[in-house]
Amino acid sequence: MAVTDTADLLERVQPLKRLGAGWSVWIVTGGLAVLLFILSGQIDWMASAPKIPVLAVADWINLFMDWFVDNFRGLFKAISWALQGPMGWLRGLLLWLPWPATVAIVAIICHAVGGWRLALFATGATLYMVVVGYWTQSMNTLALVGVAVPLALILGLSLGILGHQSARARRVIEPLLDLMQTIPTFAYLIPILLLFGFGPVVGLIASAIYAAPPMVRNVMLGLSRVPTDIVESARMSGATERQMLWWVKVPSALPTIMIGVNQTIMAALAMVIIAAVIGSSGDIGWEVLSTMRKARFGESLLAGFVIVLMAMILDRASRRAAENQGMPKIVSGNFFQRHTHLWIALGVAVVMIVLAEFFSPLRDYPKSWVFQPAEPLNNAVKWLNVTLYTVTETIRNWSFYYFLLPIRLGLENSVRPFSWGFEMTLPVKIGYAALVAAISLAAYRFMSWRVAVAVVLVAGLLYFGVTKAPWPVIILVVTVLAWRVGDWKVALFALVGMLFMLLTGVWGFSMQSVYLCGAAVLICFVVGGLLGVWAASNDRVSTFMRPINDTLQTIPLFVFLIPIVMFFSIGDFTAMLAIIAYAIVPVIRYTEHGLRNVPPDIVEAARALGCTERQVLFQVKLPLALPEIMLGLNQTVLFGLAMLVIASLVGTKGLGFLIYVALSNADFGAGAVAGLSMAFIAMITDRIIQSWSHKKKIELGLA
Repeated sequence: MAVTDTADLLERVQPLKRLGAGWSVWIVTGGLAVLLFILSGQIDWMASAPKIPVLAVADWINLFMDWFVDNFRGLFKAISWALQGPMGWLRGLLLWLPWPATVAIVAIICHAVGGWRLALFATGATLYMVVVGYWTQSMNTLALVGVAVPLALILGLSLGILGHQSARARRVIEPLLDLMQTIPTFAYLIPILLLFGFGPVVGLIASAIYAAPPMVRNVMLGLSRVPTDIVESARMSGATERQMLWWVKVPSALPTIMIGVNQTIMAALAMVIIAAVIGSSGDIGWEVLSTMRKARFGESLLAGFVIVLMAMILDRASRRAAENQGMPKIVSGNFFQRHTHLWIALGVAVVMIVLAEFFSPLRDYPKSWVFQPAEPLNNAVKWLNVTLYTVTETIRNWSFYYFLLPIRLGLENSVRPFSWGFEMTLPVKIGYAALVAAISLAAYRFMSWRVAVAVVLVAGLLYFGVTKAPWPVIILVVTVLAWRVGDWKVALFALVGMLFMLLTGVWGFSMQSVYLCGAAVLICFVVGGLLGVWAASNDRVSTFMRPINDTLQTIPLFVFLIPIVMFFSIGDFTAMLAIIAYAIVPVIRYTEHGLRNVPPDIVEAARALGCTERQVLFQVKLPLALPEIMLGLNQTVLFGLAMLVIASLVGTKGLGFLIYVALSNADFGAGAVAGLSMAFIAMITDRIIQSWSHKKKIELGLA
C-alpha cells in the first residue's frame, strides 16, 4: 500500500467526524419520539401493546396444521417406522459390543485422524462413561447421533448441491436456512411431535432437521469457491455435468464440506437433551433432564460431563478429519497397508468379543466397580450453598436491582428508597437529563454526532425501560436505525417484523426477551471485548484461552444451566449467566481475529508518525477491527437468543417461555408465532449489524 493511501486510511479512522448528512433525520426522529411519549401518557393503547392478538395468526396456523396432520399422518408414520429400524439396529450393535471393544475402536479412529494425543483423550473420555455407570445411556445417545448425522448430511448435501446449481432454488433455500437457524428448536419440535408422536424417533428427526443447515451452507460455499481454471480444465477434457460435480467440484470443495460435517455433528449432539423433552428415555439427555428436575445436581453434573466429553471427542475428530482433507496424501502399498487402522480396529473388536465370552466383566461392566460420586457432589453443593449463601445472594440482588431491573423497567420504575436510597423526584430527573446532555455533548465534541445520538437513545431507553417504553417509539427508532444503517429494504423488514410481534399479541413477551438477551449481550460485549483485546496483544493469553473457547462452544446448551442453577437457583439472573457463558465466545474470537488482522503496514505507519501503543490500539487497530468486532457481536446476539429458549426452563417469562408452554400443550400455532417473533428479532439484529459492518468496511477502504 502506498504511503499516501496509508495516510488517508489513518485519517479516515480518526474519530473526529462532525455532522453528516443524516443528522437532520435523527432530529426529526427525536422530535417524533418526544411527541409519542407525550401522547402515550394520555392514550392508553399507545402506552401498552395489545395482549389479545389483532391477527389470529396462531389460529390460522393451527387450522392448517390440523388439516395437514389429518391428511398426511400415514406418510409420516411410515417414515417413523422406517427410521426405527436403523436406529434400533445401531443401538443393538453398540450395546452388544463389549465395552473394551468400543473404547478401543474409538481410540483407533481418533488416532487415525488426530494422532496419539487425541486417541489418549478419547480413551480417557470413554472410560469415564464406563466407570461412572453411564455406558448404556451413552451408547443410546450415540445411536441417536449416529443415525441423525447421516440423515442431516444427506439432506444438507442434496440441498447444498441444488442451491449451487439453481439460482432460483438458492433464493428459496437461503431464507429457509435463516428461519431454521433462528427459529428456536422448541418451536419446530411441536409439528414434529404432532406428526410423529412421542418417542426416540421424534428426537432423531428433530436432531437431523436442526443439524442440516450448517451442511447446506458449507456445501454451497465450498462448491462456489472451486477455482474456475479447474472447472474449465475439466470441461475441456470433455467431462459431463455429473462428472464435473462428483469428480471435480465436490473433491475440490471437500475441506469446506468437512467443516460442515463437523458443525452438523455438533448441532445434532446439541439436540440430545432437547430430544429428551419430547419422549426419549434411557439416554444421557434424559439423565440430565430428569436429575435436574429433581434438583440432583451431582447426577446432573456427572451426566452432563458425559455429553461434554462426547461432544469434545466428536468435535476434535471431525475437525482433524476436515483439516486432513486439505493435506496432500501419498497413497502406496497394498490394501492392508493403506487401511492399517481399519484392520487393527476389526482385529481388536474380534479379540474383545471372544474374550468377553469367557470374562463377563468385559461384556457387562460390574456395578460394584462403578464409581459415581453423585452423593458427595450433592453434599458439597449443599455445603457450598450454605457457606456462600450471603455472597451469592448479594451478587444476585445487586445484579438484579442495579442492572437487570433498570434495563427491564427503567430508572423511572426501578429507583426506590429501599434499593437505591432515593426516589426519582423532579430534581433527580433534571440532574439525569443534564448528565445525559453533558455526555452527549462530550461524545459529539470528541467523537461524532452519531455517538451523541446513540448516547441519547440509550439514556432514554434506560430511563423508561425496554418493557415499559411505548411501542410506537421502539418501532420508530428501530425502523429509522435500520434505514440509516442499511437501506429501505432493511427498514421495511424491521418494520414488518415488529408489526408481526405487535399484532399477534406477543409484543410484551418479545420485549422481555430483548431485555434479558440485551443485558447478557452487553456484558458479553464488554468482557469478551476486553478479553479479545488482551488475547490479541499477548500470545500466551491467546494460547490459554483457545481451548477454553473451544470447550465452551462444544458444550451443549442445556449443560450450561447445571452449575449456574446449583448456586443461583432460578430466575432472570440465572438465565443471564447461562446466556453469557454460551454467547461470550464469538466476541472474544472476532475481536482477537480483527485486531490480529489489521494490516501491519498501517500499524507501522502509525508508529512511524509517533503514536504510542495506546494510540495505535484506540485510534488505529480498534477502528479498523470494528467491522469484525461487530460481526462477533452479531453472532453473540444469535447465540444469546438460542440460549434464551433453554433458559425458559429456569423461570424466564419471554418468548422462550411461550414456546415451552406451547410445546407442553402441543399448540403449534402459539409456538410458531413465538418462534417467528424470536426469528424476527434475530434477523432484524443480523441485518442491521451486517449492513453497518459492510458500510464501515467500505468507509475504511477494506471492502
